[in-house]
Amino acid sequence: MHEILSNEIVILALVIGSYLAAVKIYKKTGIAVLHPVPLCIGFLIFILSISHVDYASFKKSSKMIDFMLGPAVVALGLILYEQFEHVKKNYKSILASLFAGSLSGILSVGAIAYLFGADKILIASLAPKSVTTPIAIGISERFGGLPGLTAVIVVLVGVFGGIIGPFVLRKLGVESEIAKGLAMGASAHGLGMTRAIEIGAIEGALSGLAIVLTGLMTAIIIPLLNLIFY
Repeated sequence: MHEILSNEIVILALVIGSYLAAVKIYKKTGIAVLHPVPLCIGFLIFILSISHVDYASFKKSSKMIDFMLGPAVVALGLILYEQFEHVKKNYKSILASLFAGSLSGILSVGAIAYLFGADKILIASLAPKSVTTPIAIGISERFGGLPGLTAVIVVLVGVFGGIIGPFVLRKLGVESEIAKGLAMGASAHGLGMTRAIEIGAIEGALSGLAIVLTGLMTAIIIPLLNLIFY
């Protein structure tokens, strides 16, 4: 079993098949906690655990999917292009809100961890929690964090934000399509964007923009904070 699951083709088939099955379950039930990503991740963890396949072997065999994360982020530009007029009309408020979102996303864990005496490695691992996985891992590695821990935190934040984000926005009475999209993208990155796309085209496009700009701003803010605190 271990040898079979060490094969790259088998791993790719398992990951893609699991995700497609999870998508089907989600569409059929419509239950937020059964979002395809956490459902797929849980299934893969179960399979790898019972088959005793270590993460290093799994990562090596799934390198093609890992590589596609970068192009996937770039592809977000397509839906953004379709809603460019909304961006052009509101670019000042968009930039201001995303800067505030990026800063609060970092301080919400970084400053708290710092005040409670966490070491630099842990803080560096937690700080980029609100940006998409490829960018978060790069930032974590650059400042001495643990990429594996960062990846887990990013996924958990995305799952949590994707599940409760629309509910929180409704309860707060947020009606602006732009505000919804920015909030989901800036706080829950890719998973937030998938939920935003379900809400509407404008929300989906602005969440894609939020992912890119939040990642860029976070990559700038974290080094500055690093200089201040260290």
